[in-house]
Amino acid sequence: MSTPDRLVDSDSSTAAILRDPDRETELLVGIAQRVLDRADAGGADQAEVSLGSSLAREAVVRLGEVETLEEARDRSIQVTVYRGQCVGSASTGDLRPQAIDETVERALAIARYTQPDRAAGLAEARLMATECPDLDLWHPQDIPLDDLIARARLIEQAGRGADARVDNSEGASVATEASIGVYANSHGFIGRRRGTTYSQSCILIARDQAGMQRDHDWDSARRFEDLATPEKTGGGAAERAVRRLGARRIGTGRMPVIFTPEVARSLIGHLVAAVSGGNLYRRSSYLLDAIGERVLPDWASLIERPLLPRAARSAAFDGDGVATRESPLVERGILDRYVLGSYSARRLGLESTANAGGVRNLELTGGSGDLDQLLARMGDGLMVTELMGQGVNLVTGDYSRGASGFRIEQGAIAYPVEEITIAGGLREMLGSLVAAGADVDARRNIRTGSLLVGEMTVAGQQEQ
Repeated sequence: MSTPDRLVDSDSSTAAILRDPDRETELLVGIAQRVLDRADAGGADQAEVSLGSSLAREAVVRLGEVETLEEARDRSIQVTVYRGQCVGSASTGDLRPQAIDETVERALAIARYTQPDRAAGLAEARLMATECPDLDLWHPQDIPLDDLIARARLIEQAGRGADARVDNSEGASVATEASIGVYANSHGFIGRRRGTTYSQSCILIARDQAGMQRDHDWDSARRFEDLATPEKTGGGAAERAVRRLGARRIGTGRMPVIFTPEVARSLIGHLVAAVSGGNLYRRSSYLLDAIGERVLPDWASLIERPLLPRAARSAAFDGDGVATRESPLVERGILDRYVLGSYSARRLGLESTANAGGVRNLELTGGSGDLDQLLARMGDGLMVTELMGQGVNLVTGDYSRGASGFRIEQGAIAYPVEEITIAGGLREMLGSLVAAGADVDARRNIRTGSLLVGEMTVAGQQEQ
């Protein structure tokens, strides 16, 4: 039965999603059913629809003055239909009944003219999620823009007042977002999602006789109350900017390198990309046919934990409706599986790993000790705190990126360094990791502590 037009009407006020999330969710469910009914009536063999509704606010303050104020209320519909193995997709941000029906018709029309794709279709019905536990992701607060402005000012004031060498600012920001999503398909699956995210950041500039340096600090949480204090974020930005003053260049050589957590996650991200379905079926990965091979040291594992309460990417089902579960990606250094949605799994003759949309809360285990202990273990080398450029080749595993950080001598920070390049091979770098720290950054989707790589080429130039 088609959804009555009256169910597609909605409260357009910006706070509707916060005031009555149940009504907003059921509105999206009603639209999803309308889409599936129209697709079936139009001759689709299968169909799926993703709907989203969100409210976002952000305030940016620079030098005490409001620089940017934003409030965005978005709704969207993405429709995909399958006629045999031909696929058609269309989207709209208009929730009026006529616009919804026209979007379905566009998707059906596109499917009539596309070439068959043997991997096209919904994920298998038996893989659909049957339970959606509460993951504690929904903590809505209707925070006025004036309050966001006030908090941003406190953050910036804390940073600018933390050290006399901080003499400028690129601004402080505070943002909120509440989002509701529904995914439904013609297997009869209807999945509902809700989540809130609060974030804040600050970028400051410090100056001394040698010049200027900039750095930042930030935080993100599902609950507003869980954000770091304004003093901690502002003070952290000031401390980071000041400690970079007097940065030098160093000579070219080979040495051990520590990646701090904020940059270490990019190394793990390259590994994830190399074992993801799209790169594998395109034959564009240095880890082709690598299941069962060693990709990390035997003390290290990568565990995906999609059901963690309040975590960054927690979800009971993936973008195809497939039930998520905790599972190893790498176990004691050995690659256990690939990262697959239903489409890439079919292309490879395998089964979905519930990763349509990527990994969710991937955690490196096996780390121990704090950063100071890692520095002591390294002795002399380089600690990288920032990476620049895109010099990573997933086909060959070659790695070369611009970097800055600190020269380490006898297990302690000697001085800041900049304008250097670090290079190596991803397989060797990751496979021969010496150690990982327990200083895990849990704010991101990839959760890792600092990583100590045994040896890399560091290219720089001695000061004259």
